[in-house]
Amino acid sequence: MIGFRFREDILNALQRDPAARSKFEVFLLYPGVHAVWGYRWANFLWRHNFKLAARIHMTWIRQKTGIEIHPGAVIGRRFFIDHGMGVVIGETSIIGDDVLMYHDVTLGARGFSHEKRHPTIGNRVTLGAGARIIGNIRVHDDAIVATNATIVKDFAARAKANFYSI
Repeated sequence: MIGFRFREDILNALQRDPAARSKFEVFLLYPGVHAVWGYRWANFLWRHNFKLAARIHMTWIRQKTGIEIHPGAVIGRRFFIDHGMGVVIGETSIIGDDVLMYHDVTLGARGFSHEKRHPTIGNRVTLGAGARIIGNIRVHDDAIVATNATIVKDFAARAKANFYSI
């Protein structure tokens, strides 16, 4: 199962990034792929109540990749972070399958409650560089959030955000 996901992630990166030239290159050099792999291990630890170990592991991953993913987040298959420096994914975020995220994207909270406070991202969504999706909101399937857009309310399926706040 784990080997299958590794292969799937590498093939997904090759498909989504025209600069990727080989499986070996992706395996060695793609921090977005490495961050997702690190997250999967940390999420396993988190779900099995080794929360401190999960947080320590993800802190190490953040130092190595520049990508911060809370181990309590839920991430689907074939999630690809391209040029991931500055990405922040909060604890109660949920990300669907086949999501493409560029650098400096934040899935953040608006409050300090212990309830669901981060966004839910549907399937086949593209999140442009610098996008901010804030609060317990939903970005529905097939949406495209443009570069530097700020989303603070539910975002319709197949919608496209402009560069200004919605």
